[in-house]
Amino acid sequence: MKLRVFGFCAVFAVACVLRQGSDASADTVVLKEGQRLTGSIVLEKDSVVYMDIGVDVIKIPPEKILEIIREDKTKQRPGEGNDVVPVPSPSGRPQEQLYYTGEFRKTSIEKCVEAYSEAVVKVSSPAGMGSGFFINEDGFLITNYHVIEKEMKIEVTVFEKVKTGFEKRQFKKVKIEALNPFVDLALLKVEDLGDTRVRHVYLGDIERTKVGEKVFAIGNPLGLERTVTDGVISTRNRAFEGLLYIQTNADINPGNSGGPLFNLAGEVIGVTNMGYVFFGGLGFAIPVNYVKHFIDNRDAFAYDKDNPNTGFRYIQPDGRRNKSKPAFLREAK
Repeated sequence: MKLRVFGFCAVFAVACVLRQGSDASADTVVLKEGQRLTGSIVLEKDSVVYMDIGVDVIKIPPEKILEIIREDKTKQRPGEGNDVVPVPSPSGRPQEQLYYTGEFRKTSIEKCVEAYSEAVVKVSSPAGMGSGFFINEDGFLITNYHVIEKEMKIEVTVFEKVKTGFEKRQFKKVKIEALNPFVDLALLKVEDLGDTRVRHVYLGDIERTKVGEKVFAIGNPLGLERTVTDGVISTRNRAFEGLLYIQTNADINPGNSGGPLFNLAGEVIGVTNMGYVFFGGLGFAIPVNYVKHFIDNRDAFAYDKDNPNTGFRYIQPDGRRNKSKPAFLREAK
């Protein structure tokens, strides 16, 4: 323990020396004891801040920090993220894993929408329309099973941000990868993206959510594209027909189905799929842990166009051919 303290003090002393001759536009960390560290912040997490001081990278406990002065002169208290740039999980995204996860600092709805609204799409079929969201840059996206139920002609509309607002781009070559009607989820892939680069979301963890936490949804309720509604988590384990759902008072209407429910860190914590049209404040979302399980086990729910009812199912056994009474019943007489 003494060696660790000595090491920090030694690096701290070097940092103080470097600060005197450093560029005034660099990031500055002001400690609660009055010292100032100048360098470049390379990584921020809830438990530690890493700063490059030129000769070394040091880690600073957030509880020691009074404020952070950014290169652009904005000030930030610990825990008040100025952005929603995700920090990828240590394992990154393995090749066989389709989705991304990360560690985020909470910010505002406005900044989350700015960062991730392009990842939310409109999913259309001859039977109707709903919402969905990209989980990676390769065109894989999640929506509700009931949005595309019994349909094969599917169209995805992407809202690409341009200088004058948003521009619609429609893609008609959409493949159904997997279906799970039991939890109302579908995995699709847009195959005609070409050179189009799409934004994707990061999946969170339901275990880290709390009742009363602020959340928001992005979707296309009643065809009103890119609509944002907000609320809080009313409960994270409302039971319906053997499954658990996130209950929220954020407005969820027809057309929101399949869209993401975000927390204030910009992480997707659920997939909106139910709401009471005539009773406001009663919306429901499929927890993100169900979504991860579905994606990770997608082979079990793989879609086959020659057998639309794919997915494991139990076949009823043949009826008893010998209709006579069993011997033990005849002997009982």
